[in-house]
Amino acid sequence: MDPALQCAYDTGVATVTLNRPAARNALSQELRRTLPALLAELDADDGVRAIVLTGADPAFCAGVDLRELDGPPELNADLHPRDAPFVTCSTPLIGAVNGAAYTGGLELALACHFLIASDRARFADTHARLGLLPGWGCTVLLPEAVGVRRARQMSVTCEPIDAATALRWGLVNDVVAHEDLHRAASQLARSICANDTAAVRRVSALYDAQAAPRQAAAWRLESQAWLGTTPQGGPHRAP
Repeated sequence: MDPALQCAYDTGVATVTLNRPAARNALSQELRRTLPALLAELDADDGVRAIVLTGADPAFCAGVDLRELDGPPELNADLHPRDAPFVTCSTPLIGAVNGAAYTGGLELALACHFLIASDRARFADTHARLGLLPGWGCTVLLPEAVGVRRARQMSVTCEPIDAATALRWGLVNDVVAHEDLHRAASQLARSICANDTAAVRRVSALYDAQAAPRQAAAWRLESQAWLGTTPQGGPHRAP
């Protein structure tokens, strides 16, 4: 397994940790490959009934590793607009946001079914500060979480919001003391595991199926806008 990705199991709960703390858990090319693959593997495992996704302190995820963008083109060949979140699974996915979730890291958090935030968590959409448009669903999923006016404010100011504001706006399910984050996420996972696994997956799939037609046009518009950000048909930098 990629050393930048750790996975631990405990009685039906898999905890996946982004482990590049020196890079604020930014998504390198390798991590962009291994994270979706690992979550797909866990999703296919009937013994895994809930997944917790978190980051090694001090950050949750800073988004795509911008240091790679000046490297060989093949490092970024996988970067393209999407028509679904960067990570998807039918197993309940709990984001335990321990610190900054910025730009692509915010989009990764938005792909989770539930978000529990440490009181140190911060959320920001800084695409505009970098001269970019989102491509991983920020303009689709953020308005659904916080409403259009607040989503627009986050995207055009690029200013971060703290955990308390994220809770008040509806971005996260709960905020806990930093030292209690993993326990709180585990408790939520245990509550899920106490129920019928097949029924949990079916009802989760039903929520996804109902959201899909509502979001389809928004995904398409975001993708079209992303593709128009450079003469070459794609952005110089990534989500």
